[in-house]
Amino acid sequence: MASEGTGVSELAARYSTALFELADENQALDTVASDLTTLKQILAESADLRRLVRSPVISRADQGKAMVAVLDSAGLSDLTKRFIGLVAANRRLFAIEGMIDGFLAELARRRGEVTAQVTTAQPLSDAQRNAVVDALKASIGSKVLVNTSVDPELIGGMIVKFGSRMVDTSVRTKLNKLQLAMKASGGSV
Repeated sequence: MASEGTGVSELAARYSTALFELADENQALDTVASDLTTLKQILAESADLRRLVRSPVISRADQGKAMVAVLDSAGLSDLTKRFIGLVAANRRLFAIEGMIDGFLAELARRRGEVTAQVTTAQPLSDAQRNAVVDALKASIGSKVLVNTSVDPELIGGMIVKFGSRMVDTSVRTKLNKLQLAMKASGGSV
């Protein structure tokens, strides 16, 4: 089973590299990056679309038609639509999220940017987001792209992941640590 995950990663890497080179040749890196970010958001918000791209029982033609409809309604560029069409025709939609991540990671690497994942209990205001970006820039010393997500189970605070580092200041983690400390000292919770 472990080799299956590696195979999907390698497949996604090959496709994302091919798309990156094609977008670079067509001077459309920013356009394709924007398209892929939009598609990633659509996938995150739609359980039905995630099922569609992962389903081995839906035909290539039906997957292709569905993706064309989604991409047209989102107003994505022709280059991105042709690429996703090829991916659907080759029955590789199951790896689309890895392809998107690979493309965006390569673009960030070429630009000298570091991507940070920030998870908060509530959506960040623009001022809060800017403060997080500024703090990360000061800490890391390079350009920082911040991807945000919301997890209400954090209760408060945030979790910041960048590279191999993670900073967890969430209330949930602090309560879990307190609970462990109380158990260790023989107290009841």
